[in-house]
Amino acid sequence: MKLSNFLKKANSVLNRLDLILPDEAGKTDWRVLAYRWHSVGKKGILESLPRPHTFPLSRLAAVGSQTDRLKRNTEQFLAGRPANNVLMTGARGTGKSSLVKALLHEYAKRGLRLIEVDKSDLISLPALLTLLSERPEKFIVFCDDLSFETGDETYKALKTALDGGLSQRCTNVLVYATSNRRHLIPEYMDENGGTTGTRGEIHQKEAVEEKISLSDRFGLWLSFYPFDQNDYLTAVANWLDDFNVPFDDTARQAALQWAQMRGSRSGRSAWQFACDWAGRLPEERVLD
Repeated sequence: MKLSNFLKKANSVLNRLDLILPDEAGKTDWRVLAYRWHSVGKKGILESLPRPHTFPLSRLAAVGSQTDRLKRNTEQFLAGRPANNVLMTGARGTGKSSLVKALLHEYAKRGLRLIEVDKSDLISLPALLTLLSERPEKFIVFCDDLSFETGDETYKALKTALDGGLSQRCTNVLVYATSNRRHLIPEYMDENGGTTGTRGEIHQKEAVEEKISLSDRFGLWLSFYPFDQNDYLTAVANWLDDFNVPFDDTARQAALQWAQMRGSRSGRSAWQFACDWAGRLPEERVLD
């Protein structure tokens, strides 16, 4: 009787684990366009994402120069020419992540694939690069909202991947990362105390160089800036067009009120307003 109860509980636990764990290694579906990497020890599992969130580049507003530079870099990569890893930094909600997602829509037919890697899974990045090196597709490893806390050592795996370490860098893999901060590892004012001998670090300048060297390993830096009102309204119009909803005077006034209530004008707040506005019944599309 006790054995029977134990087996029932064990079966229940295994069933629940099966729902949350990614597929076993070796079962990667290379036909899909996007993936998510999960660390499992020093190795990992590449989970297929059959329905990635992507959309045309034309849906994005106020990022024209950044889009042009990122497209040029990506097209060099797809053509087999030299290209750079990219770090996109700046104000929140201004289209950094959306720009990467839109690249998949633009270039999937030319062999581009997107792999999302969370910061916590970077430790096994070398295993991912080994897996991808034999594939014919071109992969962008996408690290969203990247930053590291003091004492976090996972950035070292990323540094090796960016410069290749002793082995050559994978010719079919680039890293595109987004962050709200240019220097991905925090620096503190009291670190200047090392130059006065109060902290005990003899070569303090070298310690600081270690912290900023990660950002330097991205060959292309793109900066994103807060939206002005015209940028915000253009983004609203683009997203409403995606929903086949007209951008009339009523929608314009509602969009401005939305931004005022949130205290933010950005591509993200424009998208959120468009979802709210397009989701209402026609007779409800009036100002509150």
